[in-house]
Amino acid sequence: MNDPRLDPILRKLIEEIEAGGAPGLDTMTPAEAREAAIDRPPEWRGDPEPLATIEDRTIPGPEGDIPIRIYTPDTSEPRPALVYFHGGGWVVCNLDTHDVMCRAIANRAGAVVVSVDYRLAPEHKFPAAVTDCYAATSWVAQHAAELGVDRSRIAVGGDSAGGNLATVVSLISRDRNDPKLALQVMVYPVTDLSSFDTGSYREFASGYFLSAAEMAWFRAHYLRSMEDAIHPHASPLLAEDLRKLPPALILTAECDPLRDEAEAYADRLRSAGVAVELSRYPGMVHPFFSMPGVLSQARDAVSQIARALSAINS
Repeated sequence: MNDPRLDPILRKLIEEIEAGGAPGLDTMTPAEAREAAIDRPPEWRGDPEPLATIEDRTIPGPEGDIPIRIYTPDTSEPRPALVYFHGGGWVVCNLDTHDVMCRAIANRAGAVVVSVDYRLAPEHKFPAAVTDCYAATSWVAQHAAELGVDRSRIAVGGDSAGGNLATVVSLISRDRNDPKLALQVMVYPVTDLSSFDTGSYREFASGYFLSAAEMAWFRAHYLRSMEDAIHPHASPLLAEDLRKLPPALILTAECDPLRDEAEAYADRLRSAGVAVELSRYPGMVHPFFSMPGVLSQARDAVSQIARALSAINS
């Protein structure tokens, strides 16, 4: 890998992965891919920060109980809250793979972070993850006082597939007028599953961690059929009306197949009158946010999210 745009640390990691001949997720079964996601080098994630309290519990959902993890910092009530949906293409990852980032956001923002272990595909295809994430967001709003949360300062957020779920939950919350959300945070989100015909998909189709082949694999496992791909709850970029959505913080990576669709969504939000803060991280690839142990840019992204949470209604 000799792309001069890549951060030197990432370039070295990609060279090591290529030299080791590691197979792509698209060549694995979902079970094998989940193991591979869990077995990523722990130094990539870094050390988990201590927090005042961390509680695992389950909450009722319309289609069964939903596991969540509640991160509460040692700050005065009422606090802002972030309902967080992990990435992993709707197929892999869990509460533990994103624990380090959730802890760091809670500490830096002085916010309660509620991480949601939504149902995964292909066992539970679209819209199961959407159903769980909206139900969890509603639960946080309904239990704001119990959580020490200011109900007027609730945000949703996530990375990759989780970023997709965050903006879809924002759409549903707007359409149902409940709950009222103050912010949506999207880290390199998937916004269009109907087409991979973008400049960034062509330019970064392989060799930059996330590949176009892997995205096709994720899509095939998540959707019931390609008809789902044009539904705005799968592809929010295709939603007809983006007005009256909460302000958005969107972070993208320069060398990421998903970059262009995420930035196109930012443009559409702005055109609809939604306040948007868009930041492209130079030299970064798709999973950089999950690598705060080795990348200062991942730590910077956590701090940027924390600042946005702290600033809600300030």
